[in-house]
Amino acid sequence: MSVLQEISQNVKNIKPLEYEILARRLSLIKKELRRGVKRPYKEVINVAMGDMHMSGLKPLTFVRQVLAACLYPQLMNSNKLPLDVRQRAQRLLGECAGGSVGSYTQTPGIPEIVNGVSEFITRRDGGVPSSPENIYISPGSQWSLMNIFKVLLNREASPRSGVLSPVPSHCTTTSSIISLGGVTVPYYLSEEQGWQLQVEELHRALESAKGVCNPVALYVINPGNPSGHVQSRKSMQDVIRFVSEKRLFLLADEVYQDLIYGEQTEFVSYKKVLAEMGPPLSDTVELASFHSASKGFMGECGLRGGYVELVNLDPAVMKYISTLFSTDSCAPVLGQMALDLMINPPQPGDPSFPLYNKEVEYIRTTVVHNVKRVAEVLNSLPGFCCQPVEGGSFAFPRLFLPPKAIQKAEEAELQPDTFYCLRLLEEAGVLLLPGCEYEQKKGTHHIRFCITSPQETMEEVLTRISSFHTQFMQEVSE
Repeated sequence: MSVLQEISQNVKNIKPLEYEILARRLSLIKKELRRGVKRPYKEVINVAMGDMHMSGLKPLTFVRQVLAACLYPQLMNSNKLPLDVRQRAQRLLGECAGGSVGSYTQTPGIPEIVNGVSEFITRRDGGVPSSPENIYISPGSQWSLMNIFKVLLNREASPRSGVLSPVPSHCTTTSSIISLGGVTVPYYLSEEQGWQLQVEELHRALESAKGVCNPVALYVINPGNPSGHVQSRKSMQDVIRFVSEKRLFLLADEVYQDLIYGEQTEFVSYKKVLAEMGPPLSDTVELASFHSASKGFMGECGLRGGYVELVNLDPAVMKYISTLFSTDSCAPVLGQMALDLMINPPQPGDPSFPLYNKEVEYIRTTVVHNVKRVAEVLNSLPGFCCQPVEGGSFAFPRLFLPPKAIQKAEEAELQPDTFYCLRLLEEAGVLLLPGCEYEQKKGTHHIRFCITSPQETMEEVLTRISSFHTQFMQEVSE
């Protein structure tokens, strides 16, 4: 088999996205609505993606003003922009070759911004040192993760390389592993315990890989996507001991670290917990931590700016990673600037601070309200069970479907929760995604939808889901 045939086979092994089924129907419905076709709704509400701006929340003014001035420097000659905006734009442009956002940068990123990321990490982790030499800015966290997978996964190995991955998990990560010839080894988060990660389950998953693949890494998402769970220190300590004992590389997806809602819940990075545990663990456990400007209160998904910090890697491996990252020249300059604005926002006393603080607090208050309302409404409906959302951008409630609903789905050649989502889209005009897109325990069904939308939008979504669900359950329970 040729290399191209092998790669093609790996791509063929990637499971088709259920979203494509829904997206095709969405396109047709939108065309019908434009033609004046009568439906129970005038427009479709799309809460399928973790895209804050698409969901209706507005971009932060400070961020867009600085980026606008960087794109059109003549704005810095006008008093229409606050002084700190003009000063930040001037500083950022001064760090660009030729004073232009259209120039290439160094492979890891603009040095001053990379240094800023390092300082941000040190502040976040209470003084745990961070070295700029271990940080690479990238076109989003998934791009960084894909590159690290390229280092970890040996396409020619027999048995193949494996990665312990959570269920539920973001489907893009699973697809990346498979496309590189790797094997995903699922470990199941405990839904009944609020989607907790339990080390006993990691041992079970590792045992299940025997004779199938050679596990080389453990992938964790904290806060969870789509589960919304935030790990405790003890849970993270258990994970770190596990990867050390089993000699696994630890991949920590921490892109939702700013979005925390649970009472008495806090985000703590894996790097900080590792440092607190001290030697020999803090000197030996290999870790890659990912963050992004796409999530959090910025929500700048389209700008494509993320970073990875690497901890305890061998210098020879770091040299190879540097070469690998350089194949894409550099991350988009506007994405790098977005990272700088995320890690160094306006401070009290700055002209932009009052408005910035007001906008961030509005987003926080809005999402906290949505989290409570989602739990209240869905848990009041028969056939739904929604675990508390402690962090992140999504709710992932379980859907208990009667046998008749499952039979109807089989007749339509659809997964049961895809069938439910398709009916919801068709009859109520709400687009969300089925749990089968993110893997789930056999025999269980879920839906995932974004909770980072305006309150009025979320209330309309919940009203439409409630009305549809009541009628649907009556129909399939007869």
